[in-house]
Amino acid sequence: MDVSFVGGPTPQRGVGIVAPFDFALDRELWRWVPDDVSLHVTRTPFVPVEVSLDLARLVSEHETLTEAVRALSAVSPEVVAYACTSGSFVGGGVGERAMAAAMSRAGEMPAITTSGALLHALHELGVRRVAVVTPYTKSVTDSLEEYLAEGGMEVCGRSYLGLTREIWRVSYREVVRMAHEATEGSPDALFISCTNLPTFDMIPQLEAELRMPVLSANQVTVWDALRMIGKEAVGPYQALLDPAARRGPAAMGGVPGPVQLPGPPAFAGSAFAADQDVPGLSEAGETPFPDEPLGPA
Repeated sequence: MDVSFVGGPTPQRGVGIVAPFDFALDRELWRWVPDDVSLHVTRTPFVPVEVSLDLARLVSEHETLTEAVRALSAVSPEVVAYACTSGSFVGGGVGERAMAAAMSRAGEMPAITTSGALLHALHELGVRRVAVVTPYTKSVTDSLEEYLAEGGMEVCGRSYLGLTREIWRVSYREVVRMAHEATEGSPDALFISCTNLPTFDMIPQLEAELRMPVLSANQVTVWDALRMIGKEAVGPYQALLDPAARRGPAAMGGVPGPVQLPGPPAFAGSAFAADQDVPGLSEAGETPFPDEPLGPA
């Protein structure tokens, strides 16, 4: 077949991704990316250490990040992102900014990190009180809280699993359970930490159930990286990506077990109005999520 008349493939914008060696959710990152953007993913070198503060420090050393960014420079991305939450908050705000600066110098391009993107997203939504869900141990979760406090956020609820390996295997059902547990203190928003934790399919559902914005590590990373090059992340109805969603949950198209509200409920401040019932949920608060992640993650 002669396809010369079409003039070649559609021009692509490039986003470089530096991920930890154990990152298993490449496909999930792609789900937030528009068709005219390509992700160029590389990984940090393997180190025989379980998920911990020690590992977070090892995978975020400036020399490691610099080498990864220089490798990505061969394909000329317009921005580079360090897709690791714990690795980018372990050194606090000063450490996060230093990482981004080192990556930017190495590639001569803008650079962001997941933890920096998180603060950008929280400020975008006007959030001051946030609950956190993490798969981490207590010490790593404590470090996340310290980072958020340094960034001007009040952490008013949390739930963590204490895992040290294979975080990508956590089911949606378990994350939903932790989300409800963490948000009992009525925060402005919920953050689900760790780029190795699947979240794409559950965000709209959780926003409808919890009546507040729900952010996740992969979501904020892609959102912020695309924003740097004048592009918008794509995905089912969610507050960070869709200003209309900030006024309350509506049709949750494309999400298993959709929840619909008949009226146009609004955020009260940064939280959904508390007097709206969510049809489709049982009185016991059960969710329609299966025990395993839905779709490709």
